[in-house]
Amino acid sequence: MAVGERVRDRRARRIEPHAPIVRRSPVLEIFVWSRLAIWAAALLGFLTLEGRVDPHSARFDDPNLTHDLGAVTDVWARWDSVWFLRVAEHGYAHASPAGAGTAFFPLYPLLIRGLGWTLGGHYVLAGVLVSLAATLAAFWLFHRVAEERLGVDGARRSLLYLALFPMTFFLLAVYSEALFLALALAAFALAERGRWTGAWLATGLAVLTRLTGLALVSALLVVAWRRGEHARALRSSPIAIVLAALYPLWLWWQVGDAFAFAHAQRLWHRHLSPAGPLGGIWNGLRAAWAGVEQLASGSHAHRYWPAVTDMDPMRVALVNLASFVCLALFAGLAVVAWRRFGPAYGVFSVASLALPLATPSAQWPLQSYPRLGLVVFPLFLALGALGRRPRLHTAIVSVSALLLGVALTQWVLWEWVA
Repeated sequence: MAVGERVRDRRARRIEPHAPIVRRSPVLEIFVWSRLAIWAAALLGFLTLEGRVDPHSARFDDPNLTHDLGAVTDVWARWDSVWFLRVAEHGYAHASPAGAGTAFFPLYPLLIRGLGWTLGGHYVLAGVLVSLAATLAAFWLFHRVAEERLGVDGARRSLLYLALFPMTFFLLAVYSEALFLALALAAFALAERGRWTGAWLATGLAVLTRLTGLALVSALLVVAWRRGEHARALRSSPIAIVLAALYPLWLWWQVGDAFAFAHAQRLWHRHLSPAGPLGGIWNGLRAAWAGVEQLASGSHAHRYWPAVTDMDPMRVALVNLASFVCLALFAGLAVVAWRRFGPAYGVFSVASLALPLATPSAQWPLQSYPRLGLVVFPLFLALGALGRRPRLHTAIVSVSALLLGVALTQWVLWEWVA
């Protein structure tokens, strides 16, 4: 063999080794650095801006519940966290003034209660740990689902978008978002593998976490139909029905009203719109237009959206306008998800977005809408598909990180965020 041929042969062996390349999953890496960065930023904001905390926060806080191990944990107990902790420590019958707490479904506070008792009464710490564990499970499941549809690069991209989404800090907080996201992903992953008992079990647990878990039912039926397994799927579906019925039955036994969770919505200024989701969209559009008028006028005195009277009208305008922008963005991504990944993902996205719209708030028509999009995982798959263009990818990451910083600062200062 000539010298040149031997050199080429050695180079070929180096370029194409016999052993296959083992890819390292980015899930743990992204989970660790993103959660640590968000936690550190929250603590930094809390310590440096402590004197600027909203003076009205005392109306919504309950130090007996939200003060645990100091700032390192307490910074994650804000707003609805008070209700989850109240239910976890005292139950629904004794901890819900006027029954308002029944709007918060039981699985997440039940897990807090069990772990908090094990930790010697540190319920805030328990809530954070439950959220972190659920987030890690959700990240792993999401990456697995994304890799099957978008490949290695697309999966990493999608997971990065989820980890940097402006509302992603709720996956750290004492909120039920992380648990619901993990269960929704588990339901999809199991259904797509024909494991219907596990899929319906995850669906039932998701409904016990949040009412929007009902969106999984229609999505799973679409999966069953497309796989030609509708008979098997329907035989297992009573598992979800039985689990979902546990909460109404328990409320009937404890407070005498099986549908107290629905009746409690009026205490949160929510009502069932006669027009269904279209009512929420119309009211959200009206509020957004009022926001445009408010910002154009530059007035802090005249209110173009008079439904909210206890906040600066310019801030009201920004909140309503931002919420409507989120609605439009989520709707567009839902269309992309439907077309790119199939009707099951589209149905879940549309149903998840439609259910809150059917019960708009009289004050804030799109109340909490930016946060609600956090758990609609097909939206991030769609974003991952779109982000394959480098410039768009850079824009998504940059804007998300910027808005995440703004939202996290508001959260730390006890300002309402989503």
